Order: sequence, then C-alpha cells, then structure tokens
Amino acid sequence: MKIKLTCLLFFVSFTFFAQEEQKEYSFSLEEAIEYAIDSSYNAINARRDIEAAIKRKWETTADGLPQIDANIDYQNNLKRPVQLLPAEITGGPPGTFIPVQFGTKQNLSATATATQLLFDGSYLVALRASKTFLDYTNTTTQKTLLEVRKSVIDAYGNVLLAQELVTILESNQTTLQKNYDETKEIFENGLQEEEAVEQLQITLLQITNQLNNAKRLVGITQEMLNLTLGIPLVHEITLTEDLDNLAEENISLTLMNTEGSIEENLDYKLAQNLIEQREHEYNLERTKALPRLTTFLNYGTTANSEKFTFLNDNQQWFQSSIWGVSLNIPIFSSLKRSAKTAQARIALDQAETQFDQAKEQIRLQIDRAKNDYQFAIENYQTAKQNLKLAERIENKNQIKFTEGLATSFELRQAQTQLYQTQQEFLESMLEVINKKAALETILNTVPLN
Repeated sequence: MKIKLTCLLFFVSFTFFAQEEQKEYSFSLEEAIEYAIDSSYNAINARRDIEAAIKRKWETTADGLPQIDANIDYQNNLKRPVQLLPAEITGGPPGTFIPVQFGTKQNLSATATATQLLFDGSYLVALRASKTFLDYTNTTTQKTLLEVRKSVIDAYGNVLLAQELVTILESNQTTLQKNYDETKEIFENGLQEEEAVEQLQITLLQITNQLNNAKRLVGITQEMLNLTLGIPLVHEITLTEDLDNLAEENISLTLMNTEGSIEENLDYKLAQNLIEQREHEYNLERTKALPRLTTFLNYGTTANSEKFTFLNDNQQWFQSSIWGVSLNIPIFSSLKRSAKTAQARIALDQAETQFDQAKEQIRLQIDRAKNDYQFAIENYQTAKQNLKLAERIENKNQIKFTEGLATSFELRQAQTQLYQTQQEFLESMLEVINKKAALETILNTVPLN
C-alpha cells in the first residue's frame, strides 16, 4: 500500500513539474512590453528601489521624532572592591588605614530614556534631501522601464529576424538543390561543364551552413527574449507579430516632426536632480555652524541585594528620574567647517556646469536619433526596392543559365547578390523598429504603467 501511494505521489509531482516546464506564452510586441514592465527582473528591482527610497525618507524623518531607549543592567560583584579609610575614624593610630567594602554583592537597575530633537538645522536640510532622493529614484526607475521597453523591442525583433532568415534560407536552399540536381544530371549526360556543378555546389554548401546557423540563432534569440521578459528559459514564447508588418507600423512621420522638449528627457531631469542634491549638501555644511538643541527625560529604578532576590515581592526598589535640555554650540573648528562649505559650493558649481553641458548633449542626441530614424526608414525603402531588383536579376540569370546564355559564375554572382540583399532587407526592417524605439526613449513620449 505504501509503495502504491509513493508511486502515485511521484506521478502527480512529475506531472505538475512537467506542466510547469511546458508552460507557453503568446505575445504581440505591445503585450510583451507590458509584461516586461510588470515582470522583468530589472523592472522588479527598480520598483524595489522606490520602496527602499520611501523607507529611507521615513528613516530621515524619524530622526526628528521622539526616541525611547531602555537599558537593563545586572551586576554580580564576585569580589567587591576594597576602599581604605583612615583608621582615626574608628580610634586607630594616625597614619594607618582600615580596609572596608561598600555596596551589596548583587545590583539590578532598569532605565528608560526619552529624547526629542528641538532644533537642528541639518535635520531640516536632510528632510528636503530625502524628498530629492525619492524624486531621483522615481526618475531612474522610469528610465529603467524605458530601457526595459527598448530591450524588449530589440529582443522581440531579433527573434522575428532569425525566424524570417530561416524561412528565406530554406527557400533558397530548396531552389539551389533543384538547380544543383538538374545541372548535375545534365553534366552526367555530357551536356554541361563540371565547373557549373561545382559552382552551384559551393553556393549550396554555403547556404546550408547559413541555414543551420540561423536555426541555432532562433533558439538563442528566443532565450534572450525570455530573459528580457523575466520568463524562465524552459518556457516557450510564441510571437504573433510579423517583421514586415511591424516595420511598416513603426514608420511614423509624425514622430519625426515632433519637437523634442528636453525638459521631458530623463537625463535632463537627473542632471537637474543632481543640482538639487548638491544644494542640499551645501546647505548641510552651512547649518553645521548652527546650535543643536535637544531635550531628554530619564526614569530609572535600582535594587540591591546580597543574593538574587530581585523577583521577590518584598524586594526594595529605589526610583530616580531626570529631565534636562542640552544645547550644543559650535564655536571654533580651525576653519574646518569653512573648508567643507567651500568644497560643497564648488561641487554645486560643477553640477550647474554639468547641467548646462547635459542640455546641449540632449539636444544633440535628439537630432542624432531623428537622423538615425530617418536614415533607417530610407534604408528600408531602398532595401525593399533593391530586393525586387535582385530577384529580377537572379531570375533572368537562372533563365539564361538554363538556356546556356550565362555561365555558372554569372549565376552564382546573381545568387550571392540576392542573398545579401535579402539579409540587408531583413536587417533594415529591424533597424526601423529599433531606431524608432531609441528616439521614443530619448523624447520620453511613451506612457509607461
């Protein structure tokens, strides 16, 4: 009975894990982006950064709120210290001493102390700085999500490119195999030169190698997409988009005509945030010259005994309590504070200069991204036309070769040109998609959840 139960549990567990391993996903590009923004590794950690920044803000706030500490001390005087008293107090001869021991063998005390910050200029600066840090974290998180979106588009497009490449190479291989078989048969009948067969064989072997490599690349690009989305590599993802249609959808003249506002750029916001941080650091150094005022309330109780009787009802306890105010006034630091304040001022000036530089760099990046996107569109349109021309040239050479009007070398040149043009066309489609994503990232025009 135990054996049957064990086998049943093993079968159920195996079935469960097998189902887990065979889990499948299906995504359009937008669905993949939405999934990644919610579940990718980078997105998850970016949100954790925000949670940590919120906790850090509260940590700073709590420094100005009441603080209560408790302390319990237990002492067992294994050998009580000996004090020497003049013997004269007990009638002894002058100049001599008698040894005495004070206190009890065991002591127990409990103390609670409440402190409250009344005024500290650095605390006020720290509160403002914690808000600035939270803004910084929110901006970096938004930038991370934009980079996640860009990475998903790139990974998604690479999978489509690899799949399209396999389809094209398989078609090319089929055509080449047919040409090779027909030409070899004609050669064996003595109506064709051996060189023609060898030329076709060279091309066929090259295409076969490229096809095998492309098939392996499909698996690698799919794993890269899984990693980008935050999905374990054992799970399969089906893509519902088509590379050609996706490229056409990503041609946007409206985006090209968009006037880029550098204020929306995340690098601009980060550079601006750096200035605010440096201002807080500068103000912090200045406030260190101000006094610091705190108050405290202390309450304690103490018990003494020769034996451990502190838990007994008749144990005597002695109460004590103290209230006080502490004012710390910085007076002279040998110009140390002045030096640190001057350093903070220099750092602030550097941040302002970096901000001016960042603005110009962002303008340049926007212009360059627009140019790259425009070039990608033009290159795609050119590659599309070149593909049609290359197909016509290859087809003409096929007919001429069959009729004996073209050599095998001329046919191979036309075929090689066609294969290269096919590759360039596929890459141009992916380039349109990626360059648009890069421009949208710089302009920060994409709403994210």
